[in-house]
Amino acid sequence: MREANNLTQRQLAALVGVEYYTFVSQLESGRGRIPPDRYERWAQALNVETTAFVKELMKYYDPETYRLLFANE
Repeated sequence: MREANNLTQRQLAALVGVEYYTFVSQLESGRGRIPPDRYERWAQALNVETTAFVKELMKYYDPETYRLLFANE
């Protein structure tokens, strides 16, 4: 999503209020998680509707719950 919006890791970090751009790198490599209280801010920065953003995160953060909730879609 970051690349689709032509954002560098530093730019995205600034948009979401993260002090270190390396946090974005950690997320992209699967070594971190966005805190739930920041989902809306990240969705806005990435030009994605919040519900769609959270649903996409759930695929990675909790795939079993995602499957149970959205298997019929």
